[in-house]
Amino acid sequence: MVNSKLKTEYLEALSYWQLQLQSLHELLLEGKKLPPNKIKGLLGREARAKEKYDLLRSKILGIES
Repeated sequence: MVNSKLKTEYLEALSYWQLQLQSLHELLLEGKKLPPNKIKGLLGREARAKEKYDLLRSKILGIES
C-alpha cells in the first residue's frame, strides 16, 4: 500500500502534467498561437512536470534510483 503523502504527491503531479500536456496539445495539434517565449515556457513546464510525475511513479513502483 502506498502511503497517503506519496499518493497525494503522485496524483497532484499527474494532474499538473496532464494540464501542461493539454496546453501543449492545443499548441501542436489544434493550432493555438503563442509567442516564442510562451512556447519555450510551455515546453519547459511540460518537461519538468513529466520528470516529476515519472519520479513519483517510480517511487510508487519501487524503482527508486
